[in-house]
Amino acid sequence: MTLIQRIKAGEVPEIVTKVASFERVNLKTLLEHIVQGKVVIPQNIGRTLASPAGIGKGLRTKINANLGTSADFPYLQEELKKLEIAIRAGADTVMDLSTGGDLDKIRRDILKRSTVPVGTVPIYQAAVEAQQKKGGIVEMTPEDLFRVIEKQAEDGVDFVTVHCGVTTKVLDDLSRTGRITSIVSRGGTFLAGWIRHNEQENPLYEGFDRLLDLARRYDLTLSLGDGLRPGCLADATDKAQISELSVLAELVDRARDADVQVIVEGPGHVPLNQIEANVKLQKELCKEAPFYVLGPLVTDVAPGYDHIVAAIGGTLAAFYGADFLCYVTPREHLGLPTVQDVKEGTVASRIAAHAADIAKGVPGASDWDLKMARARADLNWKDQIELAMDSQKAQEAHEERKGPHNDACTMCGDYCALKLASEYLKSSSTGKC
Repeated sequence: MTLIQRIKAGEVPEIVTKVASFERVNLKTLLEHIVQGKVVIPQNIGRTLASPAGIGKGLRTKINANLGTSADFPYLQEELKKLEIAIRAGADTVMDLSTGGDLDKIRRDILKRSTVPVGTVPIYQAAVEAQQKKGGIVEMTPEDLFRVIEKQAEDGVDFVTVHCGVTTKVLDDLSRTGRITSIVSRGGTFLAGWIRHNEQENPLYEGFDRLLDLARRYDLTLSLGDGLRPGCLADATDKAQISELSVLAELVDRARDADVQVIVEGPGHVPLNQIEANVKLQKELCKEAPFYVLGPLVTDVAPGYDHIVAAIGGTLAAFYGADFLCYVTPREHLGLPTVQDVKEGTVASRIAAHAADIAKGVPGASDWDLKMARARADLNWKDQIELAMDSQKAQEAHEERKGPHNDACTMCGDYCALKLASEYLKSSSTGKC
């Protein structure tokens, strides 16, 4: 049974109770939101997660960190280090996007070591295997693709990105848009090429009922991928993007009717002034299904700093209602991220999510900042460092420029505003000034 089916049968699953307690939300309301499809808790029927993640309405904004090998860097141990650092830095979920090396072993080792939900994009493995065994991605059969999805579900994957909205009609709309970057999603490109070469409909759309059967069997959360997300600001919010979103909205209804948990993925590269409209349109069309966004990236000209670009867009998207942010690392658009890139991307995304949660009034979000404010007012360096989102970096930065003053930092020293204010205002209140 899926989580939704268990709740409908009158059960109160332990994982829901755990999420309600962690999120400081009403248990009854959370159960209702799960049944309504406004919240998901991804967990494969074969796994018990130490750190489950509730994603959606009224909950803390969650972040995902992408991992995975490439053909040029097929090194499992490096990806396991990325997994460790991502979770330590605060990632709520991770995704294995591997395309190089032993894909089954990489995924299984990540699943074995991950305490948080693990997602995949099954068409990556199906495409790699078709290329290796048949000489071309377009030689993949629908059976090949569904066999990979089932294998990954059997392994314990908690959620999968499936680009069901890249249909023949949507591709026709794309051909009329005059896009600069065409398709930047790997999964979207694989399917678009397959559809055009084979002159057949997308097997994930045509076989969506089969996909739902698999999802029910393994309680697999479906993340409906945005294969036509814009790859530059000039392509944002165009006909092709909205056409695909309309298809995804239809599939959200079908997934809910089947008691399958579902998320909708979104852009992409979007100018700051279009983010609100994008989020609100998705929420309206998809009836408040959890919204998972990549960034959004709000400028195209900052390679090397795209984690900052994405954090700017992610904060605004989350404020307007996005529920789940996919991190972007400093190496986005430049190469496969390093372990350090993964840490920086995770922290940047956490900053974005937390800033939005404060503004949205998510329960408990501002408590953390209040504790930090009090530690700063008291010039309590120990607490400041412990409360920092990245305590290691805060400690190193403080120690590197530490001076003779035990209380103030070397920015102000004897002229520390907090120290002087405390001294003078206290003296003034006692009449000694």
